[in-house]
Amino acid sequence: MGICPSPYHPLPGAPTSPPSFRKGRPGVVARRKSVVKLTFARGASLEDPSGLFNSSLEGNTRRAIDVHDGHKIHEEARKALARAAVALNTKPAK
Repeated sequence: MGICPSPYHPLPGAPTSPPSFRKGRPGVVARRKSVVKLTFARGASLEDPSGLFNSSLEGNTRRAIDVHDGHKIHEEARKALARAAVALNTKPAK
């Protein structure tokens, strides 16, 4: 996937939440039962002109993209979103 946060595949007995966001990491990728979830730490602050965010829309901080089996996402739009997230996450939070 090019620019992409590290995948998080919890082992049995491991915490169910992914590692914390740090050092500019735009978010995490987590495998769930029916989707792969790309969560952006400060996604609510990002412009999403392509409308990729389709999950975690109700919060004030995070946004996510749920990728279902067979679903294709626009790679250029995803890369642009990831680049914007890295740029945002390297700035101090207000």
